Amino acid sequence: MQPSLSSLRAAGQILIILALAGGAAAWVLRGGFDVGQLQEILRHHRAAPLLFLLFHIATSLMFLPRSAMAMMAGLIFGVWWGGALAVAGSVLGAVTGFLVARHVNRGMLSLGETARFARLVRRIEHGGWRAVATLRLVPVLPHSAVNYALGLTRIRLVPYTVGTLIGQLPMTVAFVQFGAASDHLLDGKPDWMLPTALGVATLVLSSLLPKLLPRLGESGEDGGTR
Repeated sequence: MQPSLSSLRAAGQILIILALAGGAAAWVLRGGFDVGQLQEILRHHRAAPLLFLLFHIATSLMFLPRSAMAMMAGLIFGVWWGGALAVAGSVLGAVTGFLVARHVNRGMLSLGETARFARLVRRIEHGGWRAVATLRLVPVLPHSAVNYALGLTRIRLVPYTVGTLIGQLPMTVAFVQFGAASDHLLDGKPDWMLPTALGVATLVLSSLLPKLLPRLGESGEDGGTR
């Protein structure tokens, strides 16, 4: 079976991100930036978690990749604390973009009324959180664009938030692991391969999850619309 175009694009994106991360790590190792000093400052500053969350929300509104924020969380705060902050930041950023689109738009534009997107929007609205989770598991769809687009539909906030959490969780965890692996590598710790392997395994799992979730609209539930 030949890989689909979306799978090839997803693999290409992952390779580009990893290449950029490797280049950044090489620059750091050559003395371009004292990341250890920055880590110590942020890890012990009381306001650091709140500042990270606020920065994550801001980047979500400005079309910056959440994968970079997840790697930053893993690099600075480690796997567990960094993972919690990355998951919270990605969900809060997504909810913020959703609410901004919904309340700024105020019914002026509905994607469900456009001929191009009407069918897809109906499937999303009837699919509820499952539909949102499925969309989030497609790595080629820009995070911020999905936030704003779903704000123009009739899907309710709770299903949107639940679907966003479930759909974004695997990739967020994976890139937190990559960030933690970079931290271990920079510190000269031999266990950097473990979080790297866990991150790759999580990405592979996330590519299989859309097949495990019901197809958009198959549930026949109307609970996703308000």
